[in-house]
Amino acid sequence: MPPLSRQNPAPAISAPASRYPGGPGPNASVERYVIPNLRNACRTLKLLRGHPGGLKASEIARMLGIPVTTTMRITATLQIEGLVQKNDGRYVLGPALIHLGNAALAGTDIRKLALPLLEKLTLQTSETSHLAIPCNERSLIIAVNDSPHPLRVASPAGFLADLHCSATGKIFLSYIYADQFARFHEAEPPYRHTAHTLTRRGDLEREIELTRRRGYSVDNEECHSGVRCVGAPIFSSNGKVVAAIGITAATVRMPEKRIPEVAAKVRAVAREASRLLGYSDAD
Repeated sequence: MPPLSRQNPAPAISAPASRYPGGPGPNASVERYVIPNLRNACRTLKLLRGHPGGLKASEIARMLGIPVTTTMRITATLQIEGLVQKNDGRYVLGPALIHLGNAALAGTDIRKLALPLLEKLTLQTSETSHLAIPCNERSLIIAVNDSPHPLRVASPAGFLADLHCSATGKIFLSYIYADQFARFHEAEPPYRHTAHTLTRRGDLEREIELTRRRGYSVDNEECHSGVRCVGAPIFSSNGKVVAAIGITAATVRMPEKRIPEVAAKVRAVAREASRLLGYSDAD
């Protein structure tokens, strides 16, 4: 699933957005300690993440619902710290974030554990393998092992994929967010990336049920035409899904008849990762 920009325009945001509404989150108890403009700075960075071409201060202010003067102070501070940079009057993410992101990825224990398993899976399938974790109701790719083929189709580490159309995202949608799916679908209808993307509630509910029943998910050209992905869940010692492993391949190399064979290999590696995390029912 190659990186694709989210093409739906960003609406004005009056509060930190959750695509899965339904009550206070796990951080509700610390809300009283929040520094409003520090939060707005964080929201600015998250907003810029979805606009690689950059945004003007006035556009950031409008989309976040904060005063332009406040936005200018925030962007000036972020610029001094290297967290954003200004190009032709537009703010884009800055180089300091690369180092912070790399440090965050390096400190992820599950990533270290999974790296040799990703290499093993790529050797078994000759396709690009990747590891993802749930992040802000999306699927964050934190490690990638490239296919030996000269023509590769895959997203880089750090890419955030939508839950409804990516293979690892469907794992999280099926095992973590299934009980919140109805509210999610109402709050923000899924974006149709290709002609194959499932967006209707009934279709996605059946996909969730199918994913749980067979133990793996399929992105059947739903993120990008000509690309298929297969994903499987990784369980922690408490039996909860904490990550997902996936394979990405061009449809010419992974026709539909090959999906069961690839899925078996992906599931086997995911079970191995689960065992390493202390999950005892990984057979």
